[in-house]
Amino acid sequence: MSAANTIDMTHGPIMGKMMKFALPLIAGGVLQQSFNAVDVAVVGHYSTAQALGAVGGNTMVISILINLFLGVSMGVNVVLANYIGRRDESGIGRSISTAAALALVSGIILMVAGVCFARPILEAMGSPEDVIELATLYLEIFFLGMPFMMIYNFGAAIMRSRGDTRRPFCILVVSGVVNTLLNLLLVIEFDMSVAGVAIATVVANAVNAALMVRLLRREPEPYRLHLRHMRFHKTELRKILNIGIPAGLQGMVFSFANIFIQTAVNGYGSGAVAGAAVAVNYEFYCYFIISAFAQAAVAFTGQNYGAGLFKRCQRIFIISMVLSVISSGVCNVLIATCSDTFAGIFSKDANVLSYAAVRLEYVLMFQWVACSYEIAGAVLRGLGYSMTPTVITLAGTCVLRLVWVYAVNPVFNSFDVLMTVYPLSWVLTGAVMVGAYVIITRRIRRKVTA
Repeated sequence: MSAANTIDMTHGPIMGKMMKFALPLIAGGVLQQSFNAVDVAVVGHYSTAQALGAVGGNTMVISILINLFLGVSMGVNVVLANYIGRRDESGIGRSISTAAALALVSGIILMVAGVCFARPILEAMGSPEDVIELATLYLEIFFLGMPFMMIYNFGAAIMRSRGDTRRPFCILVVSGVVNTLLNLLLVIEFDMSVAGVAIATVVANAVNAALMVRLLRREPEPYRLHLRHMRFHKTELRKILNIGIPAGLQGMVFSFANIFIQTAVNGYGSGAVAGAAVAVNYEFYCYFIISAFAQAAVAFTGQNYGAGLFKRCQRIFIISMVLSVISSGVCNVLIATCSDTFAGIFSKDANVLSYAAVRLEYVLMFQWVACSYEIAGAVLRGLGYSMTPTVITLAGTCVLRLVWVYAVNPVFNSFDVLMTVYPLSWVLTGAVMVGAYVIITRRIRRKVTA
């Protein structure tokens, strides 16, 4: 890897290097989300409201099935970063071999589970009758591309551990163009509606995977991927899973709680489903800013803690928190205050736009608050404490949202009240997570100075 593709995380100023790390991740996240956003926009303008709801309303279902393994890829990031900080080339090679095997196995598991359980999940969610057939078709095709998605994401985690976020972004640019062109061709020219956008996404994910594998096979040692040596190494697998499974369970159960919110949204009809789907696209766009700085915090903390630089880890927490709050907050407020303009990109249906405006006002305006628990939790994982942020997030966010859906919202039966649970849960979870960070880092400081 050339110097242009790596970042020295253990020496020198942090802020500039963190921006260099995070900006390609933000841009890449936006492109990756654009696979779904383009799907939503194309069917919204060239198909029916039911097709729009079928594509956009599947976001939570997709998340719950893939977040476990995406969390495991975070374990790859932390373990590799620790080995890099200790300059352990043998450990780096074993971790890459294990990560490659995990990517392939997890992709196959997700493909089979997604295809088999797509319709039962949608039925359990109470998906509207005029949407469920199209939604099932979209999910079944979408999950055929899961092995490709896992290969790309695990490969990107390998690169992030050393600070290379630029080349994964370049890969996404290529596949994003492929996805957009295929969307326009299959939906407008061949009138394939939901099936067309799903096929376009699968092909784009295949392009991602092919380019990532090609890149990793050309890396210098010890970062090169050797396909013949792909296997699970017991020590590295245990370390990756110890970090990754709690992170994955957090994302999975988090999405599970959001599925119950989506079920409540479904009760307001296809217009609410489509309107929420429009707003969710912008929520994801802005959340990628928070996620990028959280991933930066994981990688920077992992390397510096592995190198024994604990004081530097504390500076990483402060800098990543400030950068994420300011940058995500600006985007949140900008989009929420211009909701009519941004929502109009996806649909011209007045009913759809009214629901989208409510969600943007109640959810997106306050999304920056989530930085409090995302950044604090990311630093804790970089320090090796993965279960703590998982437990806090599950209790502070997921449990509260379930109580809100089944105990509070039925009393008011209001879409506005339903959306209020998001900022409320972010405030409570963030307060507890930052408190946990303070307590744990004090313990570590005492051990380091003892």
